[in-house]
Amino acid sequence: MKGKFGKKKEVSEFEQKLIDVARVARVMEGGRRFSFRATVAIGNRKGKVGVGVAKALNVASAVEKAVAVAKKDMILVPLTGRSINHKVSSKFGAARINLIPAREGRGIIAGGSVRIILELAGIRDVSSKIMGSNNKINNAKAAIVALGKLSVKNVPVVKEKPVDKS
Repeated sequence: MKGKFGKKKEVSEFEQKLIDVARVARVMEGGRRFSFRATVAIGNRKGKVGVGVAKALNVASAVEKAVAVAKKDMILVPLTGRSINHKVSSKFGAARINLIPAREGRGIIAGGSVRIILELAGIRDVSSKIMGSNNKINNAKAAIVALGKLSVKNVPVVKEKPVDKS
């Protein structure tokens, strides 16, 4: 695929969503120097998801750098059906997250950056609770830590009861 000026445009397998953009400043001798901090989540909706945070002098460069960081720090989420296997909780900084499996058709009951992470991971039915912090970056990273704790081994096994033939 060709983009502007005849250069080949890269088609990514990952979908990306912007979680947060902030203008940050550092004070130097001549005054304040401003830059932008971007937080981006990327995922392929098939179990791979990552979060990246980066700073640059303009928003486009910050987003580009954040996507590169997110690609480096991706995790693989074990997907079995539409929901997660078991309840899981995690902590990152002051942010605490609980992820609870939901029945099929319930949808994603989550707020803010956690919803974005779960959507990009490919999870469709889950309930979550954010406690302790309303910081978008810490909540997103706590969600990544929680998804990293999911294991394939803890899939609930339904034992069938023997049928009484009397």
